[in-house]
Amino acid sequence: MDLKTLFEQATEDSKALSDRPSNDTLLQLYSLYKQATEGDVNVDPPANPFDFVSKAKFEAWSGLKGKTKETAMQEYINLVGKLKG
Repeated sequence: MDLKTLFEQATEDSKALSDRPSNDTLLQLYSLYKQATEGDVNVDPPANPFDFVSKAKFEAWSGLKGKTKETAMQEYINLVGKLKG
């Protein structure tokens, strides 16, 4: 299977995990997904300083700046595989 197909399968698998991952792992999944599908962060940081969830998501995604979509896809696939056990 090609990388895109494996990534799409991992995306489906991530929705059916038996245990809910930690918040840190969820942020990692989110940022890798965004980097894989959209590339480098392309939105402004959240304007509300008390919107901690949006701020954490933005910072996690922006921390992957420069990582290729293909690398992010592979890391996402690997992480979901690890979470599935």
